[in-house]
Amino acid sequence: MSGEPGSGHRPIVDLSQDLTDCMEALNLFLMNQFKESLDLLQPRATDSLYHSLVYATILEMQAMMTFEHDDIISAGQTMKQAQEICQRFRKKSSIINKLGADTFTEVELHAEVCYAECLLQRAALTFLQDENMISFIKGGMKVRNSYLIYRDLNNLLQSNAFQKGASHVHLEGGVSLGTGAFNLTLSLFPPRILKLLEFAGFSGDKEYGLSRLHEGAASWNLRSLLCTMLLLCYYTFLSFILGTGEVSVTEAEDLLRPHLSRYPKSAIFLFFAGRIAELKGNIDEAIRWFEEGCSAQQSWKQFHHMCYWELMWCYAYKGLWKVAYFYADLLSKESRWSKAMYVYMKAAFLSMLPRDEPRPFGENEVELFSRLVPSLKQKIAGKSPPTEKFAIRKARRYQAKEPIPLPVPALEMMYLWNGYSVLGKDSRLTEETLTILSMAESNLSQEQASEFLYDDMCSILLLKGLCLKHLGRLEEAEQCFTQICHSEKKIKFDHFLVPNALLELGLLYVQQQKAEEAIALLRRAKNNYKNYSMESRTLFRIHAALSKLKAAESEENSTDGASPS
Repeated sequence: MSGEPGSGHRPIVDLSQDLTDCMEALNLFLMNQFKESLDLLQPRATDSLYHSLVYATILEMQAMMTFEHDDIISAGQTMKQAQEICQRFRKKSSIINKLGADTFTEVELHAEVCYAECLLQRAALTFLQDENMISFIKGGMKVRNSYLIYRDLNNLLQSNAFQKGASHVHLEGGVSLGTGAFNLTLSLFPPRILKLLEFAGFSGDKEYGLSRLHEGAASWNLRSLLCTMLLLCYYTFLSFILGTGEVSVTEAEDLLRPHLSRYPKSAIFLFFAGRIAELKGNIDEAIRWFEEGCSAQQSWKQFHHMCYWELMWCYAYKGLWKVAYFYADLLSKESRWSKAMYVYMKAAFLSMLPRDEPRPFGENEVELFSRLVPSLKQKIAGKSPPTEKFAIRKARRYQAKEPIPLPVPALEMMYLWNGYSVLGKDSRLTEETLTILSMAESNLSQEQASEFLYDDMCSILLLKGLCLKHLGRLEEAEQCFTQICHSEKKIKFDHFLVPNALLELGLLYVQQQKAEEAIALLRRAKNNYKNYSMESRTLFRIHAALSKLKAAESEENSTDGASPS
């Protein structure tokens, strides 16, 4: 490459060679050779369009998977630098639809798609810091500019006048990634959040988004890995945690199979294989995959933390509280994502053990809840993660002179991560969990009444209702959810219980083909409650259920409550 950036001469670009280098870097990345991958890219990361983008992308992938605050900040800074490098290669006036295809060189078109990708990935990082999406929207100009570039490029590529360049497959892959990511992500947004974006035509079509990402994943191009990973994240995480819990893993399996065959030791693909097994309810198989993922590489320990988190839940589903505690303890020592959450989970698992059973390492759940959890509160971009806020609020009751224990804190936290959709796939584990909940309910009725009585009873009822639903005992499940709604005025602290009970009752009616009743309950949950714990996550799930019922359009016209916290 000749010519100095900023000297008035635009550098000469060998797109073919640059793309070959970057494809090799991604290949090394998938073979767990992370350092070698970054070493290949780094020398050109300050002057090459694609080297800078892929270098920043790998750092962002690391941040996405580790949730480490330092990784998120570093990835954001590197992506901003990559954006500045892309800007050097863009046409000075880059209004694509007005200028037309013939006025752009191939490099200028690649610069456009790379620039849009930088903007999109920077916006995604803000979402990683706050799943509420408000910070995602605060970066509205980045989102808007990226969206407009992708839209114009997409129109350009489909026009008759467009002439394909030598590296067209990579340009097309970039446009597939962008249009697919936008449509899929926006389709998840509840209408009240979408309204905050305030620009016309900015809406998401889920099926179109998925089809574009599948196109990008199927073609041999630089973005096929990103398209694949985005799809796997959607099928195994987003649609699960922010959806109705009914996830079809067939698409994820079909997507993963060729990659796992080509890269049988890739930590990333082993992790997704474990996640797919977990979602199918094959807990023991999932454990084997996650353990293999940990063994596959040692250079990026942070990848292990993803596996530890899943292993923790797998053993929690099995009711093996000490093993689950072991993984929570490992995370609390090694990962910086949310130490308050990890310590809360340690205490939660210990509290599930019989009172007379010795605790590992001589730890005491009351001490962990009362002293350690609140002291570990952190702020990312000025805000605490919603799950951490929930944990700190729940732990507060242990600070009283005479602490009143949470009845089933591990099983309650399982609900926030939609874990009953996994648990429900195994009737034996569901029956065992139901037994634990029934015992907790019985113990609560025999203890002296406290200010937490109705909150605790309703918390148990919510979880019992989910177990009963998955066991096919639908009438009993309905009674549990209804009882929570009837107890609304007696609930003092856990105000999230009623909207979630309405949500679960709505989903129960969906299962029974009672669409009208379901829509009425879901709208009630959406419009009548605000400022409760984990509100955004509940709103995403309500939106997913309403979308499933084809009620999203009329939903937008219904009376809105307050905006999410």
